[in-house]
Amino acid sequence: MLDSKSFKLNDIPGGARIYFIGIGGISMSGLARLAKHAGFAVGGSDMNPSERTQILEQQGIKIYNSQIAANIDDFKPDYLVKTAAILPGNGEVDRATELGLQIFDRAEFLGAFTRTYKNVINVSGTHGKTTTTSMISLMMLNAGLDPTVHLGADLEVFGGTVRAGSQNLLVSEACEFKGSFLNFSSTTAVITNVDHDHVDCYPTIEDVIDVFARFIRLVDDNGYLVVSGHDKNIAKAVTEAKEYFAGAGRVFPQIVTCATDDGICEVTGAKADFIAENIAFNNGLPEFDIVVNGAERIRVSLKIPGSHNISNALNAAAAAYLNGASLESVKETLDGFGGADGRYTVKGKYKGCDVVVDYAHHPTAARATIEAASNMPHNNILVVFQPLTYNRTKLLFEDYVTSLLPCRKVLFAEIFSDRETDTLGISSKDICDEINNRGGDAEFYENRNELKQRIDELIEPGDIILILGPEDIRKLGDVLCPKE
Repeated sequence: MLDSKSFKLNDIPGGARIYFIGIGGISMSGLARLAKHAGFAVGGSDMNPSERTQILEQQGIKIYNSQIAANIDDFKPDYLVKTAAILPGNGEVDRATELGLQIFDRAEFLGAFTRTYKNVINVSGTHGKTTTTSMISLMMLNAGLDPTVHLGADLEVFGGTVRAGSQNLLVSEACEFKGSFLNFSSTTAVITNVDHDHVDCYPTIEDVIDVFARFIRLVDDNGYLVVSGHDKNIAKAVTEAKEYFAGAGRVFPQIVTCATDDGICEVTGAKADFIAENIAFNNGLPEFDIVVNGAERIRVSLKIPGSHNISNALNAAAAAYLNGASLESVKETLDGFGGADGRYTVKGKYKGCDVVVDYAHHPTAARATIEAASNMPHNNILVVFQPLTYNRTKLLFEDYVTSLLPCRKVLFAEIFSDRETDTLGISSKDICDEINNRGGDAEFYENRNELKQRIDELIEPGDIILILGPEDIRKLGDVLCPKE
């Protein structure tokens, strides 16, 4: 048996058969593609056939649309990888257990990739991981450095969520959910921000800070830690991690800070290493100088809106620059970057309105995305919002109310969760009602057809329809703007 916390990809015998349960998921489908590229025989199952599973089948990966024991007997895997959403009693897991197969969690299998590559940039943070990882990946690609990439969203240039490159460099998202990123080794770790999220795992913000401190411990002593310099929660995580390094007799990685001003950073007590200066907005899109260590300077113009994307761009620029990308490659990438799928994605026009979808399901992310949209040319903004998970909605209820209260109109869909049931008695309608109690304007719709009908009644040409939340509600963007 392989040690699930320390094995490398090349510890698995060449040609081994690997089976992925939940293979249609964003991360799992990408890992399946990377495993096939590495020379393994790959198959898997998903209860919900999708465009992603169709693409996998086209690439020669065997897909089962059920999760029964017979699938394991048919495919005859040597190893099994499962997502965190797979519940006890799963027929495939039970059969694999009976056969004595080694079973890895998704994060454990991704961890093997991080220990296989010479250089690994892991991008963590409560918000902005996908955008920042995408930016870094393209910066390295434009610099001719042939990265292997693992993303949490589709990127058009990759034709999916991953890119198979050399074994010299891996760029990957690193999620904190259930401590997933504690399976990953980094030569460069990026922390975009630390906010209270995944409340089913981390009841308090102190719990979140602690898990990020443990993530920092996994960075090579000679590596880099790239952080947003003014984030007080990151500063606390760094302090906690430094105590561990000192006690273990280890050298703390080099901290590289990023900021949108030249003030003193809470993380280091000094000015940031990468600073955005001369910030301006052209039709809602940010333009700014990136200044490196007070010396080198480039001017960039983003194609994606929002002040938060200035911070994402700085973190990406720092990580890429430290790993060999030139500032010219950084500029080329940022000037042309159109965003990852589901991150302020303009789906098209519907009855004269711009239809925009965004994964912003957390109150902080929703607030940032609404602000970004408000700076774009528009008449009115109609927000369609769906919270993700009951626990998050319950614990962050007040934040949801205050982040959405200023909106001119919000239409709510019911809470979505694929990993829990409602045992808390919480509904999107509760947020809706409280917004209205405080003088706002919100409506709740259980029926998706009625929600669409209400959109039709409310919009006028020149408006923005801003659809925020998980993939379940973002599909509405495809309904309004179907692919030709």
